[in-house]
Amino acid sequence: MLTDKLKELPFWADRLKESGLPVYIYGMGDGCEKLLSAFEKHGVTCSGIFVSDDFKRDKVFRGFRLQGMTELEQSVDEFAAACAFGTSLPEVMARIDGLAQRHLLVFPETAVVGEVFFDKDTLLDRAGDTEKVYSLLSDDRSRQVFEDVLSFRITGDLGYLKEYDEPEDIYALLELNGDEIYADLGAYTGDTVESFLAYTGGKYRRIYAVEPGKKNFEKCQKRCEGLGNCELINAAVSDCDGTAFFTKGSGRQQMLSDSGIPVEKRSLDSILAGRECSFIKYDVEGEDIPALLGSRETIVHYSPKIRTGIYHRPYDILDIPLLLHEMQPDYRLYMRRARYYPAWDTEAVAKV
Repeated sequence: MLTDKLKELPFWADRLKESGLPVYIYGMGDGCEKLLSAFEKHGVTCSGIFVSDDFKRDKVFRGFRLQGMTELEQSVDEFAAACAFGTSLPEVMARIDGLAQRHLLVFPETAVVGEVFFDKDTLLDRAGDTEKVYSLLSDDRSRQVFEDVLSFRITGDLGYLKEYDEPEDIYALLELNGDEIYADLGAYTGDTVESFLAYTGGKYRRIYAVEPGKKNFEKCQKRCEGLGNCELINAAVSDCDGTAFFTKGSGRQQMLSDSGIPVEKRSLDSILAGRECSFIKYDVEGEDIPALLGSRETIVHYSPKIRTGIYHRPYDILDIPLLLHEMQPDYRLYMRRARYYPAWDTEAVAKV
């Protein structure tokens, strides 16, 4: 059983403590704040914070003077590092790989959204769900992605992330055609509408592009200008219609909150009002499950192809596949993972 294998893996916090080395956090900002909280929870002592040399500033963060990587390596012979930021930039990933060759490096799994962090004991308590998801996956690559991501989250070991999938692999898996009715939920600046059109040769039946951020929506409008049968909706996707609130910020840093900037909230079922949809993409920054619940009627009646992130919250990788299977038992489920440190941009694909 998969959970038997996972049970034997060392938890990232235990790896740091058992090393006997001083532990330094690599990176600052929100990721560092979350990591310091995780350190406190798991009894890991932070000896300091460092950044890449080109980000070095004379600054104090949470009581620690920020050091550059070179400065730290020249002053401390042996140390362990815990990475506190995510990246898909090849040059930054190469820098992290180099650091991992010289020192013990872990990449703890803290939440992209929310304050609930991944925990090995919680995962093992959900052994039944883990085995169920594993059994639902439709090919060997999906089962390998699932095992690798869970192994990485437990250990923080980047060795589990060396295999990844290219964007065209996911589009090929979706088997899109020129007659799709596409709902792009979390359309951002229109980049995913653009990539969809590139794959289908510009052919489609209709597009619904939904984006809540005002500035992003304006960029999406400009990018989609001239497209026929394309409805752009400035709203947050959720399980019902109403009003949502965004934290202050811009781009992908904006998150739904209990207060902040008001924005209209819509369910996909409400937007479509019973009309057909053949392909839905969800990238709604942690609101994936409410967005799916707000698509239930569409999924039940039309069984659209689905592409959704399963990494924003710690147990999305279990909860979302199980929800998809519950809503449409005929779905074949797949998992793929893009090139990214940590295991962000892990996605589920569902199709009949």
